[in-house]
Amino acid sequence: MNQPAGFEGRRLLVVAFEGWNDAGEAATGAAKLLAERLALVEIAAVDPELYFDYQFTRPTVSVGDDGARRLEWPGAAILGPGRRGDLDDPVTGPGASGLHVLIGAEPARSWKGFAAELIDAALTADIDGVVLLGAMLADAPHTRPLTVFASSENPEVRSALGVERSTYEGPVGILSVIADQAERAGIPTVSLWASVPHYVHNAPSPKAVLALLGKVEELTGLSIPRGTLETEAKAWEAGVDALAADDEDMAGYITQLEQARDAVDAPEASGEAIAQEFERYLRRRGDGPEGRADGRGDGNRPAG
Repeated sequence: MNQPAGFEGRRLLVVAFEGWNDAGEAATGAAKLLAERLALVEIAAVDPELYFDYQFTRPTVSVGDDGARRLEWPGAAILGPGRRGDLDDPVTGPGASGLHVLIGAEPARSWKGFAAELIDAALTADIDGVVLLGAMLADAPHTRPLTVFASSENPEVRSALGVERSTYEGPVGILSVIADQAERAGIPTVSLWASVPHYVHNAPSPKAVLALLGKVEELTGLSIPRGTLETEAKAWEAGVDALAADDEDMAGYITQLEQARDAVDAPEASGEAIAQEFERYLRRRGDGPEGRADGRGDGNRPAG
């Protein structure tokens, strides 16, 4: 490609998947906000019959505004530019008019074919950069800014954006497969993973959504309106504070996490100390459905 390795001004595809890659619904929350703020419309979708096990990822039924009940099937779709003129507060900045979003559920089978089909659709849409969003459960205090780890397998992207290459080895999620297929097709990628406090992971985490959006802005030069997210994040944090106030053990645990985080963030902390702290997150990730940061996890997650 003749473009610079950075992601500013590129025709980008932002990718997020529900489930294993999406602790606190942070990744899909960020992707959905982008799609709404750009009034994106579906331009390509996979056939769910080919890739999904409906006993594992079941269809859902909902009632529309007209009172009719409709089935909604799991799947994945690429959303492209729609009628931006109808928006009051859209995403702006270099490349905003060409921004695309891929959002869906992680498939149950035929991952190679699934990824290849979506990357073919991305090439048809002239996508020339992919930003993969994920969220992992971590030993992160909810009272501190939530960390977003960035990594890339592309050496030019790493140099241009100042991000690292992941050193993780182990089981992966669909984001790793999408990233691999994209790089093989000549589309550079960068992966962003938000750390979600594992002790409050059952509820959506607007604070993690904000963290991901902030990192997207930093790497792309886009300006993304937050809407009510700031207020929702404060209410989320206050709700966790209230729970901790009634639970002495939880409050003590949060204090320990705060002390560990503050030690890493201190000006005198060395780069090696910071790397060791992040490495500890990875080594303790579990292999749960939302990728808790205390044992095994996705290969596109950061290495430190």
